[in-house]
Amino acid sequence: MSNAYIRGLGFYVPKTVVTNQDLETVMDTNDEWIVERTGIKERRHVGRGLEETSSDLGLKAAESAIENAGIDKNEIDFIIFATLSPDLYFPGCGVLIQDKLGLDTIGALDVRNQCSGFIYALSTADAFIRSGRYKNILVIGSEVHSMGLDMTTRGRGVSVIFGDGAGAAIVSATDEEDRGILSYNMHSEGKYAEELMMGFPGSKYGWTDLLLTEDFEPDFEKIYPYMNGNFVFKHAVTRFPEAINEALNDAGYRINDIKMLIPHQANMRINQFVQKQLSLRDDQVYTNIHKYGNTTAASIPIALAECVQEGKIQKGDLVCLAAFGSGFTWGSILMRW
Repeated sequence: MSNAYIRGLGFYVPKTVVTNQDLETVMDTNDEWIVERTGIKERRHVGRGLEETSSDLGLKAAESAIENAGIDKNEIDFIIFATLSPDLYFPGCGVLIQDKLGLDTIGALDVRNQCSGFIYALSTADAFIRSGRYKNILVIGSEVHSMGLDMTTRGRGVSVIFGDGAGAAIVSATDEEDRGILSYNMHSEGKYAEELMMGFPGSKYGWTDLLLTEDFEPDFEKIYPYMNGNFVFKHAVTRFPEAINEALNDAGYRINDIKMLIPHQANMRINQFVQKQLSLRDDQVYTNIHKYGNTTAASIPIALAECVQEGKIQKGDLVCLAAFGSGFTWGSILMRW
């Protein structure tokens, strides 16, 4: 049985930088308010004209990952695409990537686990690799949040947080026993689904009928993303350490063995709280939310790619990835680089 390891990484973010000062021009907010609550200084947006879609961003990240892995694109035998912001309501972005890369009729799977999307996608890739079914799987996390945010004072509690971007990994088989993914876990708690959600264009609220009426008054909590911020924060700082410790215990390691923890970039305050709970040093936790905001499914692969580029992870290092988000869903992955 082969192990699965990350053979190559790539990421892409749109060129347009949206600073906190830029947001001051469209809503009642300021840099101090945003930084104090989130740690975010700026984020990237594709632009209100939607010049780029989630599959466009994902394609550029994928091409970078393929080059970094040193493989021919035709060696990819499966695609897993994680996003909450697909180009189309259906079909998903996986098939769009298959077409844009010009690949043969390989399978393409879409993952809809929001902030935990990359954890779920990478865990699925690991299972396929270990089964012997596939040898090189392209895993992408990509988001274009800016197309669905309420950029007014009414929506500032959510809209200042999210940014656009994509990260990708080539996950391959290896015969090295102590390399690659060592353990992972995935969890969910659906009773809290509507504490962090977007109702439109789901079927629950009867949107088809409502949109056809002349007196339709939109419920902005359903059309745009809704988040019960304090509630989500309290659950996140509990579930993050649980998932991280579970992955360590399953693989027979302790927290001090970790070279680098890369958490989902949801909120700087969450990352700092978790770091303190686990007694980790600053150099053991990688954070880039100040530059990109929360890119949900893309945040872990973007951060991982940057961390490797900066030389902060070397072969043989123990690396942990962890995420918590809408669903609620959460999980973690422990790997030997």
